[in-house]
Amino acid sequence: MDLKKLLNDVKDSNIEIEDALEKLKDLPFEDIGYAHIDHHRSIRNGYPEVIYCKGKSDAHILGIIERMNEKGSNILGTRCEKTTYDKIIKIYPNAEYDELSKILRIKNEEIKDQGKGTILIVTGGTSDIPVANEAYYTALFCGNKVEKLYDVGVAGIHRLLANRHMIENARVIVAVAGMEGALPSVIGGLVDVPVIAVPTSVGYGANFDGLAPLLAMLNSCASGISVVNIDNGFGAGYLASTINKLK
Repeated sequence: MDLKKLLNDVKDSNIEIEDALEKLKDLPFEDIGYAHIDHHRSIRNGYPEVIYCKGKSDAHILGIIERMNEKGSNILGTRCEKTTYDKIIKIYPNAEYDELSKILRIKNEEIKDQGKGTILIVTGGTSDIPVANEAYYTALFCGNKVEKLYDVGVAGIHRLLANRHMIENARVIVAVAGMEGALPSVIGGLVDVPVIAVPTSVGYGANFDGLAPLLAMLNSCASGISVVNIDNGFGAGYLASTINKLK
């Protein structure tokens, strides 16, 4: 809900006070039995509530979408299965879906670029793309200019250096890597902007489902690197957007 527009409509007598009160009734949150939907979050944090779909039934996901859609909110769902999306698209034809990252998007109002620069999403390999795409679509949804630079890991570091102009022009960089997780350290040594490291569960046995790159990134010798949880592309994209909007 655009609170400023609602208040201006009351001021200009375009809406009755009683109708405005009805719209505001569920503004802080709405109790629908199995969920408390935080309609107020976009006013507090600048972004609407995001639906974490994994573990939720299709009925619950559709119910949450219905209430958010009634408020005119833009809707982002993470870890949404294709079978769930197939049900959603029948009801909401404007729904969009990325099968690699399992990101669901329903845009009810224009998303304006509110960032101060470009967010660059970089991956070590193509196997890291599902996590990277989660960061990419999250940052886009939050209102940023976002670019991709995929498959430029340290096993062929000339690929990364050949695209140094992209790295140097970014305001925030999200570095997504599995295996030994060296990519963020290399990038961190080349730039003077925040680098957000995302360890992925990509790798062989000693990768320990992402624990090895997580520890490597936490112990990076490059200064100023922040690290999110294993496979947490959403968290990285959200953090990058927050940084990119700082004055």
